[in-house]
Amino acid sequence: MALVRPRLNDFYDLPFSQEQVSFAIPLLDEDLPLYVDPFLLWKSPSQQDNSLHAQIVNSFNYLGSLFLKDRKEDAINLLIKLSECDEVGLGNSRSRKGLKIGPKIAAEILSLFQDIPQVQKSGFTHFEEVQLLVEGVAQDRISDIACNLLMSFLVDYTIDECKRWSIPTARVKVDIYNCKSNQFVSETVDLPVNPETNSSVVLVPKRWLRFVSWINFSDFQEHYFAKHADTERFRDRVAILNYNRKNYGVVQAYVTMRESARNDCSNDPLFRPIPIISMKRKTQSLAALKTGKTDNADKEYERLIAPVLASAVYPELDFASTQSRTISNVLIRDLIFYNNRACDITIDLYKLYESKQIVMEMKNVAVLNNDHIDQLNRYMKEEFGRFGVILTRKVPPKAVYKNTIDLWSGQRRCILILTDDDIKLMGQLYESKQRLPIEVLKKKYIEFSRDCPG
Repeated sequence: MALVRPRLNDFYDLPFSQEQVSFAIPLLDEDLPLYVDPFLLWKSPSQQDNSLHAQIVNSFNYLGSLFLKDRKEDAINLLIKLSECDEVGLGNSRSRKGLKIGPKIAAEILSLFQDIPQVQKSGFTHFEEVQLLVEGVAQDRISDIACNLLMSFLVDYTIDECKRWSIPTARVKVDIYNCKSNQFVSETVDLPVNPETNSSVVLVPKRWLRFVSWINFSDFQEHYFAKHADTERFRDRVAILNYNRKNYGVVQAYVTMRESARNDCSNDPLFRPIPIISMKRKTQSLAALKTGKTDNADKEYERLIAPVLASAVYPELDFASTQSRTISNVLIRDLIFYNNRACDITIDLYKLYESKQIVMEMKNVAVLNNDHIDQLNRYMKEEFGRFGVILTRKVPPKAVYKNTIDLWSGQRRCILILTDDDIKLMGQLYESKQRLPIEVLKKKYIEFSRDCPG
């Protein structure tokens, strides 16, 4: 049984949480669905970030100057190489392996320097504008180009963070874009590596990341273009892109509008706990929900409980995934959490039960039975360790609770049972902020431990 959505620190058994570090902890088997947004560097109060933004834009504009100087092939080849950055692991790939753009799209991008007088004269101030001008270019491509242009800084940043957090590294070769020579150079450096592929891993500051870039086509179409153009004529995306290239002033006006709203632009956290009012509403809805599967009550239970638990135990536990599994043709839904070993209870669970990840199984049943306990017990092995939680509606029968004690006595396995009352208490602590909601889990664990023999 492999870890669910394993992260770099999980593989190397490093006890730090996403909340503690300044970088986005990379996943090993898929991309993080986040993107470097150059606009965040432009509006940053940090002079270093401002300088790095200027470096990005100047390097991108240099490609345009090559194109205009009839070195089209050189410019196209450079842009193609810049268009994918697997080392950072950002985007939508399920394998941390993306595809570069082709020569046709590269030529279309670079032809903007030739076809648009304002760009030919002054270049871009925000090269994210390309999303508004060329089909096949979106925020993932902008992010990868930015990361490649910033690779020299990112490598140094990664080396520093690895030293700070004791992340193992290896000697690897990396192609780094040199902004002075405007060429890629191969350098041998000490970086983390993906244990599955042996490919290098580069860390990215959280402060640069957004789920949706500040300048993007959807926002342009909905909040600017629809108010300033005959939308009946321009319902098609390609038609709008063509219009923008011929009427570049529209793009400039939109960008000016986004610049004026820069104070509203901030990085996106990798996990955002639900607001207190949402916590209150969801716990109230849970209490009123029927048990069983009638009217999809089981699905509603899962829909309500997942954000409640993920928010309540954050940041002591980082939410990893909701996943399904089948035992004896019965579909079971689980919540999986990374064990950050950030507090005494999670440290104990790691030491005593080898729980690198914590699985919580959801059961919207009127009466918990021993089959439910046995199902989770069979699932608790290898990386999940010998600890698990069942989320259910009511206090279980004494015989079922005794079964969990017997499991501990015979196999040293610990299964805790959290009911609606426990979830309600977590919600109250979440609202009052006087104590941590995860202390409810600690309380149940202490009670369970006291009932175990010897």
